[in-house]
Amino acid sequence: MVGLVLAILALTGTAPRAPLLAFERQRIGTDNYEAASAFDVNNDGAIDIVSGAYWYEGPAYQVAHKIAEYQRVSDYYDDFSDYPMDVNGDGWTDIVTGGYFGQTLQWIENPKGAEGLWPLHKVAQVGPIERNLFHDIDGDGFVEVMPTTSPVHIFRLVRDAEGKGTGQFTDFVIAQPGGGGHGMGAGDVNADGRVDLVFSTGWFEAPEKPYEGQWNWHPELTLCSDASVPILVYDVNKDGLPDIIVGHGHDYGLDWWEQGKSAEGDRTWTQHVICSERSQYHDIQLVDIDKDGEPELLTGKRYRAHAEADPGSLDPVGVYYFEINGGQFERVTLDYGPAGQASGAGIYLWMEDVDGNGWPDVIAPGKDGLYLFRNLGPQP
Repeated sequence: MVGLVLAILALTGTAPRAPLLAFERQRIGTDNYEAASAFDVNNDGAIDIVSGAYWYEGPAYQVAHKIAEYQRVSDYYDDFSDYPMDVNGDGWTDIVTGGYFGQTLQWIENPKGAEGLWPLHKVAQVGPIERNLFHDIDGDGFVEVMPTTSPVHIFRLVRDAEGKGTGQFTDFVIAQPGGGGHGMGAGDVNADGRVDLVFSTGWFEAPEKPYEGQWNWHPELTLCSDASVPILVYDVNKDGLPDIIVGHGHDYGLDWWEQGKSAEGDRTWTQHVICSERSQYHDIQLVDIDKDGEPELLTGKRYRAHAEADPGSLDPVGVYYFEINGGQFERVTLDYGPAGQASGAGIYLWMEDVDGNGWPDVIAPGKDGLYLFRNLGPQP
C-alpha cells in the first residue's frame, strides 16, 4: 500500500505554513513487531529495513527474509529493540535486542548475507527490558547499551586496537540506589558536559570518569510512572538550562518539564503540557525532519501497548512530529486514523534517509504493521 500523505498542522486555529513536507506512505509488513531499524544488511549498497524476525530488501522493501524466532506472549513479540551494531567487527552489521519476557540482553549475528536464521548470542540476563537505550555515555564515539532495568546496567562493547567489536560486552552496574523501572533517558541535565541518566523519579549525575567514579542520585523529579523510553533532555526554551520531555507510555499525555533556579540556587522543575488528548506516547525522538537546523519531536501512538487495558488503547493511531518553537509546540500529522488504515508508532521508531534524497524518512513499526514514510521534502 503506497500513498501520498501531506503533513498538516493539526492545532486548532493554526494555519498551515508553506512549504509543507510531503510523505509517501508504504505498508511493508503485517506482523505486529514493535521495533525497527534501517541499515545495509547484505552490503549491496542499499538501505534495508529490519523489524523483528524479518529484514526487507531495499529499496523496494517487497522481499522479506526471516532471521529470528522471537518468543510470543499474548500479542507481543519479545523483541523490544532492533539496534544495528557490528558487534563482532567482521564488517557486517548485527542487531542488538532484548525483551521484557525473556529478560535477556542479546544480539543476533549477521551471517554475512547468508539465508536462514541468524545466530543468537546472549549477553546477560538483567530483568524485564521495557526497551534498550542506546547512547554514547563516555564520549568515545560509540554508543553504550542500557536496558531499562533496576539496578542500572551500562553495557560497553569491547573493541580491539582498531576500534572493531570483539563480540563481547563489559557490564558496569550503577550500585547506588535509585533509577530503573519504566522510563529512561540520557543527556546533560546540569550542563557540565557529561551525560547523565534520567528516570521518572530522579536522575543520576555522571562522574568525570563514568566507569570509575560514583554516580550521584538526585531524587528531585516526579514525572509519570509510565514514562516514555526514552526520556529526552533538551533545552526547549533556549534559556541555557536543559529541560526534560517525557511521554505517557500507557496513558494520555505528553509533557515538558522546564528547569529553573530558585532564589537559593536550587534546581526547580515546572510541568508544561504539550498534548493531553492523545495516548501511549511510548517512544519519542528528536530529529531535524524538515532540515531547518532545529530538531523536531517525533512520536506517535503505540497501538495496544497493554492490549486493551490502557486508557485510549483503541483510539485512532497516528504518527506525528511537533515543531518545538521554544516551548510553543505545534503538532504536524503524518498519519492518523483507525488501526489497519493508519500507522502507529510502536515501541521503537527509526529515522533514516533510506532513498538517499537527503530527507530523513520515518520507519514506524507496531502491532498494526510496519510502515515507511518516505520524506519527499517541502511541497508548494
